[in-house]
Amino acid sequence: MVANCFHYFSGWATKLAGETLPVHPGFFTYTLREPVGVVGAIIPWNFPMIMVGWKAAPALAAGNCVVLKPAELTPLTAIRIGELALEAGIPPGVFNILPGKGSIAGEAMVKHPGVDKIAFTGSTEVGRHIMKLCADGMKKVSLELGGKSPNIVFADADLDAAVRGATTGIFYGKGEVCAAGSRLLVESAIHDEFVAKLAERAAKLQPGDPLDPKTRLGALVSEKQMNTVLGYVETGVGEGAKLVAGGKRAPLNGRGFFVQATVLDQVENRMRVAQEEIFGPVLSVIRFDDADDAVRKGNDIVYGLAAGLWTRDVKKAHAVARRLQAGTVWVNAYNFYDAGMPFGGYKSSGFGRDLGPDSLREYTQVKSVWISTE
Repeated sequence: MVANCFHYFSGWATKLAGETLPVHPGFFTYTLREPVGVVGAIIPWNFPMIMVGWKAAPALAAGNCVVLKPAELTPLTAIRIGELALEAGIPPGVFNILPGKGSIAGEAMVKHPGVDKIAFTGSTEVGRHIMKLCADGMKKVSLELGGKSPNIVFADADLDAAVRGATTGIFYGKGEVCAAGSRLLVESAIHDEFVAKLAERAAKLQPGDPLDPKTRLGALVSEKQMNTVLGYVETGVGEGAKLVAGGKRAPLNGRGFFVQATVLDQVENRMRVAQEEIFGPVLSVIRFDDADDAVRKGNDIVYGLAAGLWTRDVKKAHAVARRLQAGTVWVNAYNFYDAGMPFGGYKSSGFGRDLGPDSLREYTQVKSVWISTE
């Protein structure tokens, strides 16, 4: 996926162009699309390799220099990609890796007058702080932030496919995924049957050694994150949710920050487990009555990063997809990405786009040129 991302954007390096705009008879007028300058990229720990590609590849293709700060928990893969960039022929100083704490290295990067644009992926809280700092320096900024994405299952869906999709939507990457389908909205008519199938499937998804190719549920990133996730499970049960699968730590040979695939049923949309990003393998199941109710509950959140919906009705799929406040909507699928397809959020999930042609606008600026012909 990392190689594919760099390969895709390498094709754009020779295809960035301005436009000729005949706006006045006395002038020849056109635009130039130029690099921003120096891009400061700050990436998270949950996808420490592909995030390098998502930020650096379009920035480099647009002609910028890049200073990339990996998360303090996962610096080594970014450093290795930086070494490979030098081997590939990128000149020294064009693509730079700057490890360190966000409060030190990241803060210095955002404040530095030599950095022209900040591209950040991470929590909404940190994104707000970065945005305020960028305002002081009038820097361009793009933010890909948190999510609490609704995954909506209608009664007319292929239920077995939807169960598999709901499982992938939340337990892929142990739920440490900004676009995770962590709120599962299920139509009341199929709720009981669907939750039973889902709980059975989740129970089979046992944590395992990440070096075993058969493992589908690895360890969380740290003990702190594990305790946060388990704390949310406890909070959800205390708020009235019903634990139907998982919910406990599952160490291997007494070691590791593993948490079982967890399903909470009877969740109300007002509960913390339905409103706050848990960033772990915890799924909150919420009932809905019809399409209007599904859209209302799906949008009743501060976030707007992604959404999914499952239905055999094509008309319904198009109508609901248009009404959902989300930067990405998957229909009869979940957690699919491609370097050519833009990704980013609405509302508190940020603004700007990674990937696709739209991402290149984040790393360029437009110059208008007027040449008098009279």
